[in-house]
Amino acid sequence: MNMTIEGKDGKLRCHWCAVAPDFLDYHDNEWGFPVADDRRLFEKLSLEGFQSGLSWRTILSKRENFRVAFHHFDFHRVAEFTALDVERLLQNEGIVRHRGKIEAVINNAQRARELVKREGSLATYFWRYEPGPGELARPQTASTSARSEALSKDLKKQGWKFVGPTTVYAFMQAMGLINDHAEGCIIREKVEQSRRSFTRPGR
Repeated sequence: MNMTIEGKDGKLRCHWCAVAPDFLDYHDNEWGFPVADDRRLFEKLSLEGFQSGLSWRTILSKRENFRVAFHHFDFHRVAEFTALDVERLLQNEGIVRHRGKIEAVINNAQRARELVKREGSLATYFWRYEPGPGELARPQTASTSARSEALSKDLKKQGWKFVGPTTVYAFMQAMGLINDHAEGCIIREKVEQSRRSFTRPGR
């Protein structure tokens, strides 16, 4: 399968960014670039949980609505949500109205708060699972890995929900723990440069 597609500018990009117009900006400016901001990390893991069984296009189109609904994924605030907040969110047509997923985000916010007390930050914890060069599959040929399985297992042990190995792998791809841009994609080297200059949290 051809992993790249030629864009309107004549440059090659990962084939999936041509699926929808809003994917291009996400692909070029967000996906794969390393992130150390706790709120962004929590947001992405939460949205990956919401995506379970759905398409990323659905989630991306609703992302701003999710941000408003969950206080821009400030997990300290979300951790204080009550049953009334769950019912309020179930009436919000701008997000995915799935009780289990909504309750999972609240639960995970509480677990995130606990994790930060132990580790200092979510970033310090998550980046500990960055795979080494010898552990990487060829770009865009895997949907899980030994590291994503280990991270998933540890999160579940801590009480997190909707954090299966595939969900966690997608999170790692998006947050730059893995550079999974296709070989030949114009953004791959930009991400690699960003990863080279990125200071790993806790190191």
